[in-house]
Amino acid sequence: MKIDLANLPDEGQLFEGELKAEIFDLEGSDATPAGPLLYRLFAQRFDTELLLTGNLEATFELTCMRSLHAFKQTVELEGAAISIEIGNEGEIDASEAMREEVLLELPTNPRCEDGDTPGKCEIDPKYLAVDKSTNDGVDNAPAQDGPNPWAALDAIDSNDQPS
Repeated sequence: MKIDLANLPDEGQLFEGELKAEIFDLEGSDATPAGPLLYRLFAQRFDTELLLTGNLEATFELTCMRSLHAFKQTVELEGAAISIEIGNEGEIDASEAMREEVLLELPTNPRCEDGDTPGKCEIDPKYLAVDKSTNDGVDNAPAQDGPNPWAALDAIDSNDQPS
């Protein structure tokens, strides 16, 4: 979203639209944008600052930290306030600041029960150690084949020590 400061009225101006999902640049991340970044922001200039206030919204596909299922969650920021230093620039691109505001609201530990369509957020029982049967099909870690560095000390009988 680019704002031409020379044409921005003193009383401010409303900007509405959407930015392509590629703006989030989340390749290799657990979060994938599932749509564009929608915005409705009022821009007003104050000396060396541009203040944007309004709403931001974007939907993401996330992976539940408990069930490992994919789900969609919409991040909605109502009453967002973004301040951008403008200096002597004639045109301001507010896209990066808008992107950061939305990404800061992504959950660090996403759970499908918090999604747009809440899912059943349960851990697969085969990964639980409590009451786990031994024939669940999950292999145990291989034993270490190396020498035991404590074997010589374990062989010493505490009764053999001089008093």
